Amino acid sequence: MRRRPMTGSRILALGHYQPGKVLTNDELATFVDTSDEWIRSRVGIRTRHVAAGDETVDMMAAHAAAKALAGAGTKAEDVDLVMVATCTAEHRVPNMAARVAERLGIPAPAAIDVNVACSGFSHALAQADHALRAGAASRALVIAAEKLTGVTDWQDRSTAVLTGDGAGAAVVAPADGPGEPGIGPVVWGSAPEMGSAVRIEGTPAVFAQEGQAVYRWAIKELPPIARAVCERGGVAPGDLAAIVLHQANLRIIEPLARSLGAPQAVVATDVTASGNTSAASVPLAFSKLVARGEVESGAPVLLFGFGGNLSYAGQVVRCP
Repeated sequence: MRRRPMTGSRILALGHYQPGKVLTNDELATFVDTSDEWIRSRVGIRTRHVAAGDETVDMMAAHAAAKALAGAGTKAEDVDLVMVATCTAEHRVPNMAARVAERLGIPAPAAIDVNVACSGFSHALAQADHALRAGAASRALVIAAEKLTGVTDWQDRSTAVLTGDGAGAAVVAPADGPGEPGIGPVVWGSAPEMGSAVRIEGTPAVFAQEGQAVYRWAIKELPPIARAVCERGGVAPGDLAAIVLHQANLRIIEPLARSLGAPQAVVATDVTASGNTSAASVPLAFSKLVARGEVESGAPVLLFGFGGNLSYAGQVVRCP
């Protein structure tokens, strides 16, 4: 079927999903050398959601996607592109996108997985936007889902206190016109020489990171990049309604948000309740803000993911 090129795209609706099991800091301290006070003072996390053994990445992705589709009033057969951002896929082939498409009954979509770790959602959203602009797709389902606890070393207190599981999703469609809510240009890149600072390696795979190196990189390098995202999107930081950063920890989120000079913006701090969910953290936090009615429809929102690789990606979007 021939498609006409589109002038832009927009997010129609969001959805999110988290496992029912909640692990508190006090419970974690019963089998890891840590404490509630130690965790809160260093990363700000109070609880995290932990997937059951049979609760897979594609299962969580499908739950979040189904909610986004329902919110958008979009039928499965209308979707022709499915993208899943994840770095914790249990299997290589079929990939997560194909498995999600099967679960949801989406016929014949392009099914693509994106592994850019914590910035995966913004990378996938940008690629979906590009596909719609080029006329290569007409409606996209962009999902980020992680089962980070499945690769956690529960004896390493520097990482065990961080991880959580969950998924977030967005339905992306062509913009109706230049004045409609849209997705701004992406600013993306990486510092590959530091890529080994965040790792999921080995057999079985285990998550590890050089926490201080990542923290110093984030605090020093990311503020000007985040401001460049706003500039590229044509929005002054002072006009942002919300800031949704990768939910790494509060010691990164709060100073990075302050550095933008947007005191009026709602800053997502879902990390306190959900932990670090890698690629899922941005859409999960964004979906929760929208569900709680904290951001008005059409208002500009900064999405900015960063972390593993070390990669980053961000764009200004209009709230659905």
